[in-house]
Amino acid sequence: MKKIKMRVKGNHVILSLVCLVLGYMLAFSYHITQKENEGSSITSKQWEKNLTLRNQMINQEKENRKLQKELIKKQQKVLEIEKDLSKGAQVFFNLAEDTEKYRMYLGKVPVKGKGVEVTLADGDYQVETANINDYIVHEFHVFKVINELYISGAAAVAINGQRLTHNSYIECTGPVITVDGHQHPAPFVITAIGDSDVLASALNLTGGVKDQLVNDNIIFSLQKKDEIILDPILGKN
Repeated sequence: MKKIKMRVKGNHVILSLVCLVLGYMLAFSYHITQKENEGSSITSKQWEKNLTLRNQMINQEKENRKLQKELIKKQQKVLEIEKDLSKGAQVFFNLAEDTEKYRMYLGKVPVKGKGVEVTLADGDYQVETANINDYIVHEFHVFKVINELYISGAAAVAINGQRLTHNSYIECTGPVITVDGHQHPAPFVITAIGDSDVLASALNLTGGVKDQLVNDNIIFSLQKKDEIILDPILGKN
Protein backbone atom coordinates (compact mmCIF):
# COMPACT_ATOMS: atom_id res chain seq x y z
CA MET A 1 0.00 0.00 0.00
CA LYS A 2 2.80 2.49 0.66
CA LYS A 3 4.28 2.01 -2.75
CA ILE A 4 0.99 2.91 -4.47
CA LYS A 5 0.75 6.26 -2.58
CA MET A 6 4.24 7.31 -3.54
CA ARG A 7 3.47 6.80 -7.23
CA VAL A 8 0.33 8.92 -6.98
CA LYS A 9 2.28 11.72 -5.38
CA GLY A 10 4.98 11.58 -8.07
CA ASN A 11 2.41 11.76 -10.83
CA HIS A 12 0.85 14.78 -9.15
CA VAL A 13 4.14 16.62 -9.16
CA ILE A 14 4.74 15.93 -12.85
CA LEU A 15 1.22 17.06 -13.70
CA SER A 16 1.76 20.25 -11.73
CA LEU A 17 4.99 20.99 -13.60
CA VAL A 18 3.32 20.40 -16.92
CA CYS A 19 0.50 22.76 -16.01
CA LEU A 20 2.98 25.36 -14.82
CA VAL A 21 4.94 25.17 -18.04
CA LEU A 22 1.78 25.38 -20.12
CA GLY A 23 0.59 28.35 -18.14
CA TYR A 24 3.90 30.13 -18.60
CA MET A 25 3.85 29.40 -22.30
CA LEU A 26 0.30 30.69 -22.60
CA ALA A 27 1.18 33.81 -20.63
CA PHE A 28 4.31 34.43 -22.75
CA SER A 29 2.39 33.84 -25.93
CA TYR A 30 -0.30 36.26 -24.86
CA HIS A 31 2.32 38.86 -23.97
CA ILE A 32 4.03 38.53 -27.36
CA THR A 33 0.71 38.67 -29.18
CA GLN A 34 -0.28 41.76 -27.25
CA LYS A 35 2.96 43.52 -28.19
CA GLU A 36 2.55 42.54 -31.80
CA ASN A 37 -0.99 43.90 -31.78
CA GLU A 38 0.22 47.12 -30.22
CA GLY A 39 3.02 47.39 -32.81
CA SER A 40 0.60 46.62 -35.60
CA SER A 41 -1.75 49.29 -34.30
CA ILE A 42 1.01 51.98 -34.35
CA THR A 43 2.11 51.03 -37.85
CA SER A 44 -1.46 51.25 -39.06
CA LYS A 45 -1.88 54.74 -37.63
CA GLN A 46 1.40 55.85 -39.14
CA TRP A 47 0.38 54.40 -42.51
CA GLU A 48 -2.92 56.25 -42.38
CA LYS A 49 -1.06 59.47 -41.58
CA ASN A 50 1.37 58.90 -44.43
CA LEU A 51 -1.51 58.17 -46.76
CA THR A 52 -3.25 61.38 -45.74
CA LEU A 53 -0.07 63.41 -46.31
CA ARG A 54 0.50 61.71 -49.66
CA ASN A 55 -3.03 62.53 -50.76
CA GLN A 56 -2.56 66.12 -49.67
CA MET A 57 0.67 66.33 -51.68
CA ILE A 58 -1.04 64.87 -54.74
CA ASN A 59 -3.87 67.38 -54.44
CA GLN A 60 -1.36 70.18 -53.98
CA GLU A 61 0.53 69.09 -57.08
CA LYS A 62 -2.71 69.04 -59.06
CA GLU A 63 -3.49 72.54 -57.82
CA ASN A 64 0.04 73.69 -58.71
CA ARG A 65 -0.28 72.29 -62.23
CA LYS A 66 -3.63 74.01 -62.61
CA LEU A 67 -2.19 77.33 -61.43
CA GLN A 68 0.84 76.88 -63.69
CA LYS A 69 -1.40 76.38 -66.71
CA GLU A 70 -3.36 79.51 -65.78
CA LEU A 71 -0.08 81.41 -65.37
CA ILE A 72 1.12 80.30 -68.82
CA LYS A 73 -2.18 81.44 -70.36
CA LYS A 74 -1.96 84.81 -68.63
CA GLN A 75 1.68 85.23 -69.67
CA GLN A 76 0.70 84.47 -73.25
CA LYS A 77 -2.07 87.02 -73.02
CA VAL A 78 0.38 89.60 -71.64
CA LEU A 79 2.74 88.90 -74.55
CA GLU A 80 -0.08 89.41 -77.03
CA ILE A 81 -1.04 92.68 -75.34
CA GLU A 82 2.60 93.80 -75.40
CA LYS A 83 2.81 92.99 -79.11
CA ASP A 84 -0.36 94.97 -79.78
CA LEU A 85 0.97 97.88 -77.73
CA SER A 86 4.29 97.68 -79.56
CA LYS A 87 2.50 97.78 -82.90
CA GLY A 88 0.38 100.68 -81.68
CA ALA A 89 3.43 102.51 -80.40
CA GLN A 90 5.17 101.99 -83.74
CA VAL A 91 2.12 103.32 -85.56
CA PHE A 92 2.02 106.40 -83.33
CA PHE A 93 5.77 106.87 -83.78
CA ASN A 94 5.39 106.67 -87.56
CA LEU A 95 2.49 109.11 -87.47
CA ALA A 96 4.47 111.54 -85.33
CA GLU A 97 7.46 111.19 -87.64
CA ASP A 98 5.31 111.76 -90.73
CA THR A 99 3.65 114.75 -89.06
CA GLU A 100 7.05 116.25 -88.32
CA LYS A 101 8.08 115.74 -91.96
CA TYR A 102 4.89 117.37 -93.23
CA ARG A 103 5.40 120.31 -90.88
CA MET A 104 8.92 120.64 -92.16
CA TYR A 105 7.76 120.56 -95.79
CA LEU A 106 5.05 123.11 -94.97
CA GLY A 107 7.63 125.32 -93.29
CA LYS A 108 5.90 125.15 -89.90
CA VAL A 109 8.98 124.14 -87.90
CA PRO A 110 12.59 125.38 -87.95
CA VAL A 111 15.12 123.06 -89.52
CA LYS A 112 18.85 122.76 -89.10
CA GLY A 113 21.44 120.58 -90.75
CA LYS A 114 24.14 120.18 -93.34
CA GLY A 115 23.52 121.29 -96.89
CA VAL A 116 24.64 123.49 -99.75
CA GLU A 117 24.52 127.16 -100.62
CA VAL A 118 24.16 128.10 -104.30
CA THR A 119 24.65 131.68 -105.45
CA LEU A 120 23.32 132.88 -108.82
CA ALA A 121 24.52 136.29 -110.01
CA ASP A 122 24.03 138.28 -113.21
CA GLY A 123 26.81 137.85 -115.76
CA ASP A 124 29.14 140.58 -116.91
CA TYR A 125 27.98 142.31 -120.09
CA GLN A 126 28.61 145.35 -122.26
CA VAL A 127 25.54 147.55 -122.50
CA GLU A 128 26.46 148.71 -125.98
CA THR A 129 26.92 145.28 -127.54
CA ALA A 130 24.80 142.87 -125.48
CA ASN A 131 21.19 142.21 -124.62
CA ILE A 132 20.88 142.63 -120.87
CA ASN A 133 18.25 139.86 -120.65
CA ASP A 134 20.86 137.39 -121.84
CA TYR A 135 23.00 138.09 -118.78
CA ILE A 136 20.59 138.33 -115.86
CA VAL A 137 19.12 135.60 -113.67
CA HIS A 138 15.53 134.75 -114.54
CA GLU A 139 13.00 132.70 -112.60
CA PHE A 140 13.53 129.64 -114.80
CA HIS A 141 17.21 129.62 -113.78
CA VAL A 142 16.17 129.60 -110.14
CA PHE A 143 13.59 126.89 -110.86
CA LYS A 144 16.28 124.64 -112.36
CA VAL A 145 18.38 124.83 -109.21
CA ILE A 146 15.43 124.36 -106.83
CA ASN A 147 13.98 121.41 -108.76
CA GLU A 148 17.35 119.67 -108.87
CA LEU A 149 17.81 120.19 -105.12
CA TYR A 150 14.39 118.72 -104.30
CA ILE A 151 14.91 115.79 -106.68
CA SER A 152 18.25 115.08 -104.98
CA GLY A 153 16.63 114.86 -101.55
CA ALA A 154 16.70 118.37 -100.12
CA ALA A 155 14.51 118.56 -97.01
CA ALA A 156 14.09 122.34 -97.05
CA VAL A 157 15.01 125.15 -99.45
CA ALA A 158 15.15 128.94 -99.12
CA ILE A 159 15.87 131.85 -101.46
CA ASN A 160 17.73 134.76 -99.88
CA GLY A 161 16.64 133.35 -96.51
CA GLN A 162 12.97 133.09 -97.45
CA ARG A 163 11.73 129.56 -96.86
CA LEU A 164 9.86 127.85 -99.68
CA THR A 165 6.73 125.79 -99.12
CA HIS A 166 4.79 123.23 -101.15
CA ASN A 167 2.77 126.00 -102.81
CA SER A 168 5.40 128.72 -103.20
CA TYR A 169 5.49 130.69 -106.47
CA ILE A 170 8.37 132.56 -108.10
CA GLU A 171 8.04 135.35 -110.67
CA CYS A 172 10.60 137.38 -112.56
CA THR A 173 9.93 141.12 -112.65
CA GLY A 174 12.86 142.80 -114.36
CA PRO A 175 16.10 142.60 -112.43
CA VAL A 176 14.39 141.12 -109.38
CA ILE A 177 12.40 137.96 -108.65
CA THR A 178 9.31 137.77 -106.50
CA VAL A 179 8.96 134.82 -104.09
CA ASP A 180 5.50 134.45 -102.57
CA GLY A 181 4.93 138.18 -103.01
CA HIS A 182 8.33 139.27 -101.65
CA GLN A 183 10.87 140.79 -104.04
CA HIS A 184 14.55 139.79 -103.97
CA PRO A 185 17.35 141.42 -106.01
CA ALA A 186 20.31 139.53 -107.42
CA PRO A 187 22.49 137.83 -106.41
CA PHE A 188 20.14 135.04 -105.38
CA VAL A 189 21.39 132.80 -102.62
CA ILE A 190 19.63 129.43 -102.60
CA THR A 191 20.22 127.35 -99.46
CA ALA A 192 19.14 123.73 -99.12
CA ILE A 193 19.33 121.30 -96.19
CA GLY A 194 20.23 117.72 -97.06
CA ASP A 195 23.16 115.46 -97.88
CA SER A 196 25.67 118.05 -99.05
CA ASP A 197 27.69 115.55 -101.10
CA VAL A 198 24.64 114.30 -102.96
CA LEU A 199 23.23 117.78 -103.56
CA ALA A 200 26.56 119.14 -104.79
CA SER A 201 27.16 116.15 -107.07
CA ALA A 202 23.69 116.49 -108.61
CA LEU A 203 24.23 120.16 -109.44
CA ASN A 204 27.73 119.59 -110.82
CA LEU A 205 26.84 116.78 -113.21
CA THR A 206 28.34 117.23 -116.67
CA GLY A 207 25.71 118.83 -118.85
CA GLY A 208 23.56 119.39 -115.78
CA VAL A 209 22.21 122.48 -114.05
CA LYS A 210 25.54 124.20 -113.47
CA ASP A 211 26.66 123.82 -117.08
CA GLN A 212 23.29 125.02 -118.35
CA LEU A 213 23.40 128.15 -116.20
CA VAL A 214 27.00 128.94 -117.12
CA ASN A 215 26.04 128.60 -120.79
CA ASP A 216 23.33 131.21 -120.11
CA ASN A 217 26.03 133.63 -118.85
CA ILE A 218 24.97 133.17 -115.19
CA ILE A 219 27.68 133.31 -112.55
CA PHE A 220 27.25 130.09 -110.58
CA SER A 221 28.96 129.28 -107.28
CA LEU A 222 28.35 126.43 -104.84
CA GLN A 223 29.51 125.83 -101.28
CA LYS A 224 28.95 122.94 -98.91
CA LYS A 225 27.80 124.00 -95.45
CA ASP A 226 28.19 122.13 -92.17
CA GLU A 227 25.17 123.90 -90.72
CA ILE A 228 22.25 125.71 -92.25
CA ILE A 229 19.37 127.05 -90.17
CA LEU A 230 16.03 127.88 -91.74
CA ASP A 231 13.33 129.58 -89.68
CA PRO A 232 9.67 128.53 -89.90
CA ILE A 233 7.24 130.41 -92.08
CA LEU A 234 4.67 132.26 -90.03
CA GLY A 235 1.12 133.05 -91.03
CA LYS A 236 0.94 130.43 -93.83
CA ASN A 237 -1.41 127.46 -94.08
